[in-house]
Amino acid sequence: MAGVILVFNVGSSSVKFTVFDVTPQNVADGTTGGVPDRLVHGEIENHADGFSFYVNDSTGARCVDERIVTADPHPLDHLLNWLSSHAQGRTLLGVGHRIVHGGPDFSAPVRLTPAVLDQLEALTPFAPLHQPVTLAPARAIAGYRPDLLQIACFDTAFHQTIPEMARLLPLPRRYAQKGVRRYGFHGLSYTWIAQRLKVCDPALYAGRTIIAHLGSGASLCALKSGKSLETTMGFTALDGLMMSTRSGMIDPGALLYMIREEGAGWSELVDTLYRQSGLLGVSGISSDMRVLREQLVDEKDPAIVKAISQALELFEYRLIEEIGALAAVMEGLDGLVFTAGIGERESALRANVCAKLGWLGVKMDAEANARHASVISTADSTVTVRVEPTDEEAVIMDNVLSFITRDQERVASSC
Repeated sequence: MAGVILVFNVGSSSVKFTVFDVTPQNVADGTTGGVPDRLVHGEIENHADGFSFYVNDSTGARCVDERIVTADPHPLDHLLNWLSSHAQGRTLLGVGHRIVHGGPDFSAPVRLTPAVLDQLEALTPFAPLHQPVTLAPARAIAGYRPDLLQIACFDTAFHQTIPEMARLLPLPRRYAQKGVRRYGFHGLSYTWIAQRLKVCDPALYAGRTIIAHLGSGASLCALKSGKSLETTMGFTALDGLMMSTRSGMIDPGALLYMIREEGAGWSELVDTLYRQSGLLGVSGISSDMRVLREQLVDEKDPAIVKAISQALELFEYRLIEEIGALAAVMEGLDGLVFTAGIGERESALRANVCAKLGWLGVKMDAEANARHASVISTADSTVTVRVEPTDEEAVIMDNVLSFITRDQERVASSC
């Protein structure tokens, strides 16, 4: 029987989904043979009076564009009904979810049961903005289809290999006993890139490589011998690099200032640090690096030019600073990989960052960088610099497929 796997990648106000076509042979032998075809991908945007439902086909063309009022079914019920009527005879075999936080106990993908959902919801204080929204689809689908296989895949799991010293926060011990320690995030993206390197550049996979996941959220991972040794995000996804709207690492004294001098409470701090800082906060214009670069070309106001320039330069400065720190932790550097939206598209950023890393042996091929080639370093560069697209959804799909395969093998062995 032909089937599909549904994968969710949930944001704060939207639900992104991808439907993978899984052939019988894929399921039978437990291998994807590469990444199965994406039948459709889409998004559900929530509004005060309902939701919008968008679907794009495998070519990227929009095939569904609906605005649904609250009198209609729940958004996920609507999605499942639409999928059932448009799957062309394919059965929904399972659902995969990107879950931001696995806490100290979840170090690998897990089958979602009511008990596991309760355990993951208990981690909400560790990721109050992300955990509830990433768990919501799983909880809702469990209500509609309790027998449907659902798998949780964790952004924190890839970093289970970092040493204890890298996990500790310099706080009183009682906090560590409550699970307040460094976890790291973007693990699904790092998993994909590590798998890619193992195939296309085994030397970097086995060596000392920094992976730069640069999107609206941004972090670095020090990959040594194929495992995470250190990462820039810590207890939360707010730590480390400057991001699109997040501050990244900041002196805690600045927070004490906001509390004492401005009377800021929890909500105000969350809004400032998560939504009003980063590129948006420093530029005062936009959180989108493409918008900032475009405006910088034609802008005549010196104050705005300065603000935009400082935002772009500060983003690069923090990136260079953290690359240097991770190179020190690994005692050298063999490779640097740029990935995610900014990392894959921003040739100017890559050029500026690599120009400052010459002391590490980085030499960039300007022409290769301009055309976003897979390898953008020169032949005589001590450090190999690559640009690799990431694919978190494919990692989730592959994990769901593994569970399906194991279930089928158990059924077959019991016959």
